[in-house]
Amino acid sequence: MADYSKDDVVQLIKRFGAFLTVRISNLLRSMDTKSVGALAGLALAIVFTWRLLRSPSGTQRRRPKRQAAPSSSSGASSHTNATITTSVVNPSDDSRAQNVIDEFFQPVKPTLGQIVRQKLSEGRKVTCQLLGVILEETTPEELQKQVTVRSSVLEVLLEITKYCDLYLMERVLDDESEKKVLLALEDAGVFTSGGLVKDKVLFCSTENGRISFVRQLEPDWHIDINPEIVTQLARFIKYQLHISPTKPERMAANVFNSPSLEQFFGCV
Repeated sequence: MADYSKDDVVQLIKRFGAFLTVRISNLLRSMDTKSVGALAGLALAIVFTWRLLRSPSGTQRRRPKRQAAPSSSSGASSHTNATITTSVVNPSDDSRAQNVIDEFFQPVKPTLGQIVRQKLSEGRKVTCQLLGVILEETTPEELQKQVTVRSSVLEVLLEITKYCDLYLMERVLDDESEKKVLLALEDAGVFTSGGLVKDKVLFCSTENGRISFVRQLEPDWHIDINPEIVTQLARFIKYQLHISPTKPERMAANVFNSPSLEQFFGCV
C-alpha cells in the first residue's frame, strides 16, 4: 500500500468535502432515517479528522531553507528540481481519489418498501377494489366463471400489507363468487404474510355498497377502477388512486391516475 503524506490526506479530504456538498441532496432523497443518521455520523468523523490534521495557526514553524551544495551549481539545480517535482500532486493519484469518491456516492436505489411508504404519503389505512386491480377479471359476471389473481401485483400488494391496514372489497352476484375469490387469493399466497386476513376481504351486492364500506372505514387511500365512485368519494377520502389505461379529463386534485397498481409504484 502506498504511503501518503499529511498534505495528501488533507487534499483528499478537501475533494471528499466538495463531492459531499454536491451530491448530498440526491442521496438524502433515497435514504431512510437510519441511513441519514449514519451519514451524519460519517460527517462528524470527517470534521473530527480534519481538525486533528489541521495545525494551529499560531504554532506553525517555518521549515529551514535548504542550503545549496557548494560542490557545483549544476548539482544544486538538480536537487532543487527534484524537490519541486516531489511536491507536485500526481494526476493519477488524484484520479484514483476521485474514482473512490464517485464509487462511494453512487445513488442508492430505494427499496420497494420505501417507495410504497413514499407514494402512499405514510398512509396507514388503504381500501382497494379487487376487480381490475388485484384480479384479471373486470366484471362480477366473470367472477362466476373464474377468478385469476394478477401475478404482477402480488409483490406490491404484500408490501402494502406490511405498512398499511389493507381492506379488499368487491361487488359479487352470489356466494359462490365469494368463495372463488377467497380461494384464489389464498392460493396466490396473499394471506400468508400475516398482514391481510380473510375478514378484511369485504363483499357487497351493489356499487353503493362499496362506497358505504369506504366511508365507514375512512381510509387514507382508496383504490378503484370506477370513475363515478372515485368522484363521489373525492370529498371524503384524503387520497385516491384511479386505475385506468386513460386519464379522465376532470379529476379532483387528490385523485391520482395509473394504468395499474404496480405501475403506480414503478414496478413495471
